[in-house]
Amino acid sequence: MRWTKSIPNMFTQGNLYCGFLSIGFAANGQFNNAAILILIGMMLDSMDGRLARMLKADSQLGKELDSLADVVTFGVAPSFLMYYTYFYQFGLLGLAVAGLFPLFGAYRLARFNIGSPKQSTSYFIGVPITAAGGILALLTLFGNHIPQIITTVIFTALCFLMISKLRIPSLKEVPLPKYGTIVTLFLGCLLVIIYRGTYSSFPYLIYIATPIYIAYLAYRFVKRGKQSKQQ
Repeated sequence: MRWTKSIPNMFTQGNLYCGFLSIGFAANGQFNNAAILILIGMMLDSMDGRLARMLKADSQLGKELDSLADVVTFGVAPSFLMYYTYFYQFGLLGLAVAGLFPLFGAYRLARFNIGSPKQSTSYFIGVPITAAGGILALLTLFGNHIPQIITTVIFTALCFLMISKLRIPSLKEVPLPKYGTIVTLFLGCLLVIIYRGTYSSFPYLIYIATPIYIAYLAYRFVKRGKQSKQQ
């Protein structure tokens, strides 16, 4: 059916909308909400490509939309989050420094998009913007326990690592669902939040996104198991 072809793009747009909401929450001082929305965006981002392949709905439109969504959710949103939580004290200089992150991230995405389609699946050239943005979200989420200087160093390092020529191991070769490590960190953060009794202050979207993503991971495990038996 034609509507099934739009499902991957709906997930991509959901990722983009999470980035927009994250910026809004950060501007209103709700930094934990903003960080959680970036992590939810990561969950959606990890699903759209695979859904496109499963539904045979790959398209150039979807690829371009995915890149635009990534720039907002994992580039612009984390940079605003870092500005409002750490760099605001430096005024315009802090805003300028925070703005470097999406610039480096956009360059990294553009380089990836024009790269050879036969590029190795066992590694990435430079840190993916998705991972970099997620790391900044986690740093903000647990910012009370991390010295500010460490956060600043990590922020600066990620900017340059994104455009570096370093070969970063890809999770595609690990016998886990894509972004399995990130999912583990996300669920761990969620458990900490619930344990501390602060989950009521987070977006209700988290209660929808988490079970949907867990169900998706379970489906991927089952499908992979069937494919292994057939081989």
